[in-house]
Amino acid sequence: MPELRLLCWALLLGLVQACPEPCDCGEKYGFQIADCAYRDLEAVPPGFPANVTTLSLSANRLPGLPENAFGEVPLLQSLWLAHNEIRKVASGALAPLGHLKSLDLSHNLISDFAWSDLHNLSALQLLKMDSNELTFIPRDAFRSLSALRSLQLNHNRLHTLAEGTFAPLTALSHLQINDNPFDCTCGIVWLKTWALATAVSIPEQDNVACTSPHVLKGTPLSRLPPLPCSAPSVQLSYQPSQDGAELRPGFVLALHCDVDGQPAPRLHWHIQTPGGTVEIASPNVGADGRALPGTLVARSRPRFQAFANGSLLIPDFGKLEEGTYSCLATNELGSAESSVNVALATTGEGGEDALGRRFHGKAVEGKGCYTIDNEVQPSGPEDNVVIIYLSRPGHSEAAAAGEGDPGLQLPGLLLLAQSPLVFLLSSF
Repeated sequence: MPELRLLCWALLLGLVQACPEPCDCGEKYGFQIADCAYRDLEAVPPGFPANVTTLSLSANRLPGLPENAFGEVPLLQSLWLAHNEIRKVASGALAPLGHLKSLDLSHNLISDFAWSDLHNLSALQLLKMDSNELTFIPRDAFRSLSALRSLQLNHNRLHTLAEGTFAPLTALSHLQINDNPFDCTCGIVWLKTWALATAVSIPEQDNVACTSPHVLKGTPLSRLPPLPCSAPSVQLSYQPSQDGAELRPGFVLALHCDVDGQPAPRLHWHIQTPGGTVEIASPNVGADGRALPGTLVARSRPRFQAFANGSLLIPDFGKLEEGTYSCLATNELGSAESSVNVALATTGEGGEDALGRRFHGKAVEGKGCYTIDNEVQPSGPEDNVVIIYLSRPGHSEAAAAGEGDPGLQLPGLLLLAQSPLVFLLSSF
């Protein structure tokens, strides 16, 4: 038995003093250090003492950092990984290191990085990610790094940075973002404004420069000339109707989304129907109403036809197409959205009475809409009432032909109030 106890003590002592064979472990200046630099390693070796606070794996051949790569050393305060061949840092590789103060990932090939792991590193003070292949940083990447003092992102492939990226870094005193191929469009103007006003030290500002467009190539961001930029605006609009047209089954619902902004916004339709949600990146059809090549639709003429001019047509509108129709415009400066609720009712189901009661109630409240020469106008900004067209089958192409001219009179269109079938509208 004494021999067994001695063996157990020896094993425990060995575990406490364990160190991966290629590495040197010891104490220096009160820190538990594991030095694995310049060892030609291709993976993070196992077997570190749990009390290691400084780990150097620099100048090896590590191709990536897998999940839980540093699970053995949760007390790490400094982690040095420069000059490896790291391309990917997987989710969960760094998240357990809540005590980390210094992280050096510079001089690698990182293009795939788990930015969400940084949300757990609230003690971080130094982050070096320069000389990598980074092309994108999420707006909230640094949201938890209020203690960060130095951030190095220079010599990457960043084309832009989202406005507010550095706002959470309240302790930041040093930032390097030079030698990135910035696109000097409207989306980068905020960075110029912020850099000129901030107290943060930004060295090599002449190298924080434009790569595109060609006319601005080489221009330092600090000397970027004013650009014609504006955030998107949208309006669901309508056209005057024709009186006396005969309505038949198989109506076409037509909405038009007028979009403004610089640079030209991207248009997206969000449709909520009883059968579920439909998302459409506009356009999904050509001028003839047929699906564009590469569009994932089950038929040549989609159920919802989004044209390049901002029009949305729904042939054979019925109960299944009732719901909320929203158009969303987005550019580098922000987004804007406008929505309308659409419900179909027949006269036999009290649709006209319901429509009348709805707008009569609005009128009593001083809201709603009124008519001028067959055009419905909202009486207040909170209503933004939009009129829907109805046309007979076969006229969807005619409606689409009015691209770029909101005032064009389209044949076979009616105001909803003149139809035997009534569309109830409300917007918000």
